[in-house]
Order: sequence, then C-alpha cells, then structure tokens
Amino acid sequence: MADTVLHEVTDGLATITLNRPDAMNSLNTEIKEALREALQQAAADSAVRAVLLTGRGRAFCVGQDLKEHIGTLAEARESGVGNSMDTVRRHYNPITEAIAGMPKPVVAAVNGVAAGAGAGFAFAADYRIAAATAAFTTSFAGVALTADSGVSWTLPRLIGHGRAADLLLFPRTVDAHEALDLGMVNRVVPADELTAEAEAVARKLAGGPTLAYAALKESMAYGTTHTLVETLAKEDELQTRAGASEDHAIAVEAFVRKEKPRFTGR
Repeated sequence: MADTVLHEVTDGLATITLNRPDAMNSLNTEIKEALREALQQAAADSAVRAVLLTGRGRAFCVGQDLKEHIGTLAEARESGVGNSMDTVRRHYNPITEAIAGMPKPVVAAVNGVAAGAGAGFAFAADYRIAAATAAFTTSFAGVALTADSGVSWTLPRLIGHGRAADLLLFPRTVDAHEALDLGMVNRVVPADELTAEAEAVARKLAGGPTLAYAALKESMAYGTTHTLVETLAKEDELQTRAGASEDHAIAVEAFVRKEKPRFTGR
C-alpha cells in the first residue's frame, strides 16, 4: 500500500486516510490507485465492519491534481491518441462504487476543503461529519468539466435537484454550517473534536448489525430509482435475509432480557 493512503484496521473499523497533506490530498495517479485498493480491500475483508474515510492536513481532498493533469492533456494532444479523462473510468468510478456499494457503513470525516472528486467521495459515504472549518465546492464547471465521482447522482439526492443545479452551474464555496443546513452533511463539530467524534460514530457502526446496515444501504439505493411497488418487493427480500441473521436473533433475545445486544456482524 502506497504511503499516500494510510490504511489501518482495529476492532472491526478500517480507517483510510488520504495522506498528501502538502498537496491538499489532491488526486494524482498514485493516491487514486492506493485509495481504490484500500477501499476494495476493506469491502472484501470480513473483519472490517465499518470504514472511516478522512484526510490528513488542512484538506479532505481538493480533487484532481491539476499539475499532473496538465501533462496528461499535453500528451493526449501531442500524440493524438488516448483519453486524457480515462481516470474517471479507471479511478473515480471504482472508488465511488466501492464507497457507495460497500456492504458496510462508510463515515466520511471531512477535515477541510472537499472539492470536485473529493466532494464526490464524501457525498458517496453513508454518513458525513464535518469540521466547522471544512468547506465544499463542486468546482467542475470552473475548469470546463462536467460532474464525475457520482456527484450528479449523489448531490441532487442529498440537497434536491434545484440546489444541486445551482452549485454545479455556479460553483462556489459552501462552508460547513451551510452544508449542514443544505443536507450535505449530517453533523458539524469543532475542528479539534472531529477525530474523536468521527471515530466514535464509526466505532458504534462497527459494533452494530453489519448485515442489516448492508441491507439498508441496498434498499435506499434501490428505492431511489424504482417504484414503490418494486421497492416494497425489494424490502421483503432484504428483510427475509436480515430476519435470518444471527444478529437479529441476538437482538430479539437481548430485548426480551432487557439487555444491550452484542452484535457479531453475522
């Protein structure tokens, strides 16, 4: 694992940290490949029951490393072949899919600026906690690009189509408190409390009913693009699966005994 991304697993929680602080965690090829690998590894690891995604330094992630991108653009123009934006297919899409599709909850601890694809990765998470000093910007139109990293799907669902269109067509900086008001984030905390708060939330999820969380993620994603009748059928399917889980039996027994359940993630 490249040291541009730190990946640690303790007590069922995988903490994945973007680690290019001097470059505000901008996304060059190395960090994109390391992040994709870390997320896919966490998704496949049965010992991992929740993921905490954050950045080191004063930024969560400012999106594409434009210094590297300038060289990519020049190469494509000079050679007349190749796709200067194939990073979307090779990196941004699988990273976003790994976050949103992971069968376990993902908490984004937004420690600073989240721009472009960096904002997209935060929006793809299941729960977002922002430092009071954090900020968001879509930034795509400002460099004559369209949305990627799932932003055209996630942002309208978080804040509504009209507000999303405004922020995509007229990119601007949204501070943490406005982000909370808009529904971009779930919680805002003082910067010096972010790490402890985000870890507490993520560890609570890591100790929870993992299969039920996976079913909830699947159900909500399904419901956004299907009819009520289709979604009811999907809920029936997923509830049947959840009802057969070890954790459901544990929870029912604990309820009868008036005890707190100790979930196994199975």
